Amino acid sequence: MEKNSFASKSSSFNDRRGLSKKEKSTRLSKSSSFSVHVDCRLPRPPQRTRSSNDAVLIQAVSDVKEIENGGVVEEVVHHQPTLEELNEEIDGIIEKLSLMEDNSNLPEISQTVETFAKMVQVEIERYDSSESTLKFGEDVEQDNVLLNSVSRLSKLSNMLSKSSSDENVKKLSSCLSLTSLVVQRAMTFMEEELRIILEDSANPSRRSSAKLEATESNEEGSEEDNYPMIGEESISNMRKIGSLMISAGYETECCQVYSVLRRNAFKEAMQREGFEKLSIDEVQKMQWESLEGHIGNWIKIVKYVANVLLPGEKKLCDSVFSNEHPSISDAMFSNLARSAVILFLNFAEAISLTKRSAERLFKVIDIYDTLTDLITALDKMCSKECANELRSELSSVRRRLGEAAVFIFCDLENSIKNDVARNPVPGGAVHPLTRYTMNYLWYACDFKDSLEQVFSLHHITGLNLESLEPRREHQDEEDNRNNKNQGPKQTPFAAELLTIMSLLDANLEAKSKLYKDPSLRYIFLMNNGRYILQKIKESAEIHDLVGNNFCRKRSSELRGYHKSYQRETWSRVLQCLNQEGMQVNNKVQKPVLKERFKAFNQMFDDIHKTQSAWVVSDEQLQSELRVSISAVMIPAYRSFLARFGQHFTHGRQREKYIKYQPEDIESTIEELFDGNQNLSMARRKN
Repeated sequence: MEKNSFASKSSSFNDRRGLSKKEKSTRLSKSSSFSVHVDCRLPRPPQRTRSSNDAVLIQAVSDVKEIENGGVVEEVVHHQPTLEELNEEIDGIIEKLSLMEDNSNLPEISQTVETFAKMVQVEIERYDSSESTLKFGEDVEQDNVLLNSVSRLSKLSNMLSKSSSDENVKKLSSCLSLTSLVVQRAMTFMEEELRIILEDSANPSRRSSAKLEATESNEEGSEEDNYPMIGEESISNMRKIGSLMISAGYETECCQVYSVLRRNAFKEAMQREGFEKLSIDEVQKMQWESLEGHIGNWIKIVKYVANVLLPGEKKLCDSVFSNEHPSISDAMFSNLARSAVILFLNFAEAISLTKRSAERLFKVIDIYDTLTDLITALDKMCSKECANELRSELSSVRRRLGEAAVFIFCDLENSIKNDVARNPVPGGAVHPLTRYTMNYLWYACDFKDSLEQVFSLHHITGLNLESLEPRREHQDEEDNRNNKNQGPKQTPFAAELLTIMSLLDANLEAKSKLYKDPSLRYIFLMNNGRYILQKIKESAEIHDLVGNNFCRKRSSELRGYHKSYQRETWSRVLQCLNQEGMQVNNKVQKPVLKERFKAFNQMFDDIHKTQSAWVVSDEQLQSELRVSISAVMIPAYRSFLARFGQHFTHGRQREKYIKYQPEDIESTIEELFDGNQNLSMARRKN
């Protein structure tokens, strides 16, 4: 195909891709929702020379046209060296120019340089022609010839521009204009090839079958193991193009293409994992049930980015740029990392600003931990300056999340304080406040390490109840005296945990006074105390925080409640079985005997009717209570019955006063604390 000018060749190059330069520029700037940012710290490319002599440009283009049209093909083939051979001659010119101290007397090089520039131009057109079978990346040796030639031409152009003193302007102007134009044409070609490689690598369906097979042969795992799934051949070609463009002063163009397209690929990978960008307003208006799902998805994506996407992009950046330009590699990766972090931070910050309620604590801690892991990952991958910058941004949001977590946890104090009941729990059962508080602490201590860190870094002393601080300090001193092996110094989180449990104790003590029956009051305290102790024993984390001394003290309190219950309930019953005062002058006082049996029967019936409706849900505690009651009552009753039961005649009189046999006492005791309201009502009717 005949091409009439240098401009027509550039047009053909663009036509092959199907887009004008303006359209490609628009596509590049709009192809990503990420903001395009090329680090301003990158060195600015050298000022590229622009020809001011139209005649020189027209003549240079005409020469190229003649070469392609065949006008001078014969001469090039038979009288000019090949491009590879001419490279050696150009190396000699470059060496001479580099050694010259005085640029006023340059050797005659214009003809050689112009011939070399035209041959490089022809080589580029061979690659760019729609009719040519030669494509970049398919013939490594031929690619290297082109790359080396363009590199020499670029170096030569820069040296000539520095040597263009007044005496040499006329001599070099045409040569300098041509070399600058050919270098610019080469850079446009290289930029587009870099774009094609990146786009094809990001979209496997666009790869050629040969390349796809080569890539798949090196990828024996999932995307998680091989991201960004780009073959070594493509990486090698990108490395060569990048090195050439940067050395030629086209660093900005190279970095912009790479940055935009890799950000697009990065964003697409996140979207495949389900990433959805939400504004702060959208998050704050969302119902908690829906927001929980978004939080879980956010955590999954951040972990995927930290463990898969960012390490993959870091590896790719290093492979393409790090060998010759490590600072550019760091800058490119840092820009990508910044873009990702900004997206994550918006959501995390929105969560820190939402309503603070107890059920949200664990999700807030999950986000806090995720940001902590992300900071650690970025510290390992980013340059020190970038890592410090991102750490500052992430730590700021993490601090707000930590403060929110502390506030939510400490607000449990207010929940306990404000739980003022006017009616007691039926049957002395475990109070809902006890269940809620201990289950909340139980689940919270699954995040013990995180909460320890949160309270250490973000705890505000003012959130604690001042009225409890003296008591807590006194308890700490007592614990240290009684248990030297208690462990390390109490942490802020452990102190807050003990504060909450002390508040719960005080609240339960107040609620126990709602019971008019002292025995039921002690059953209530036993039920709740046992529930608290069991939860502590079931959680190694809580046990470690409160210590052995706390548990021993709890156990001692439970034994005290147990003794108080027995004293309040059964001491009067045992008085009926007291053998003292039953005889006068060695004769049994039958009226007194009758009164004793009658009183015993009445008391025992009342206790059974009442306490069979009481609730002791802990089987071990229920068994301990029944065994302790039987151990006291059955021997006493058996002894009293054996000694005085014979004084009643068999028949109606005996049945009237001796209502229970020892085995009946035992079976009746076994019915206590079952929470059986029906049995209690039935007994009352009888």
